[in-house]
Amino acid sequence: MKSFITGAAGFIGSHLTDALLARGDSVIAWDNFSTGQRDFLRAASENPLFQLVHGDILDLPKLTTAMDGCDRVFHLAANADVRFGLEHPPKDLEQNTIATFNVLEAMRANGVKTIAFSSTGSVYGEATTFPTPEDAPFPIQTSLYGASKLAGEGLIQAYCEGFGFEGYIFRFVSILGERYTHGHIFDFYRQLLKHPHRLDVLGDGTQRKSYLYIKDCIEAMLHVMTIDGESDNPQRVHIYNLGAPEYCRVTDSIGWITEYLGLTPQLIFSGGDRGWVGDNPFIFLDTTRIQKTGWRTKLTIRSSVIKTVEWLGENHWVLEKR
Repeated sequence: MKSFITGAAGFIGSHLTDALLARGDSVIAWDNFSTGQRDFLRAASENPLFQLVHGDILDLPKLTTAMDGCDRVFHLAANADVRFGLEHPPKDLEQNTIATFNVLEAMRANGVKTIAFSSTGSVYGEATTFPTPEDAPFPIQTSLYGASKLAGEGLIQAYCEGFGFEGYIFRFVSILGERYTHGHIFDFYRQLLKHPHRLDVLGDGTQRKSYLYIKDCIEAMLHVMTIDGESDNPQRVHIYNLGAPEYCRVTDSIGWITEYLGLTPQLIFSGGDRGWVGDNPFIFLDTTRIQKTGWRTKLTIRSSVIKTVEWLGENHWVLEKR
């Protein structure tokens, strides 16, 4: 297979690149390096099956040319800045929704029929059913990020129906592990380096979230694409929640981090049940659908948090890059 990956130099994209190359796939990696790191692709760049294209996903002609000859697309590139989304509303529209449209148009021009899309559990807004299944009704959207991802899902579904594409939509919880560069553990770790005796925490610390280890995430994506691809009853659109079958409170995560670092900081809470607009206080996805295919998580959330802190401790350079 020849795979095209947008956002290939990012956290998830670089791990997917490594996994596909290890399977013997050819990979064309597309990234504009606005947040992706070239260091994450260092090992991949030594593989003759790997090709890197530095490009902006809003440049449709260049994107179309680069995708020539590919068998499938993994569309991972996105603006993931949920917290500050209201400060730059056009960014989510351009980098998430319009970018997804461009990917689909480039696929159509090149006759590429299969797309895997990194969506988010945020599309469920403030859900009322927990754990939240894939067929849960969508309430009011609470973030521009979630709304832009939901719009991307709609475009993919329409292209699958209209042009005979096959789509895999993966609704992620937050992903943890090596090469992690964005999120609460990153923020907490950076704070504790600067002032180890104090930790500022958005909200009241009772927010409950599920997480997933990066290698479990990649394995899940490739597993279901293989299973569904071999099915005698293929569907046009496959939607899967991806997450651990558990959740933790923010204070649980803080406890694991500070215990590992040997610190006992004073916790300063900003108050309220969320850190920002769109920070849903409880995210816990029902993963029954993907578990029925035989996939299981290998790492607990606690182990995933510790692995993330270990990696950050060994890679302080990323703190400066971000």
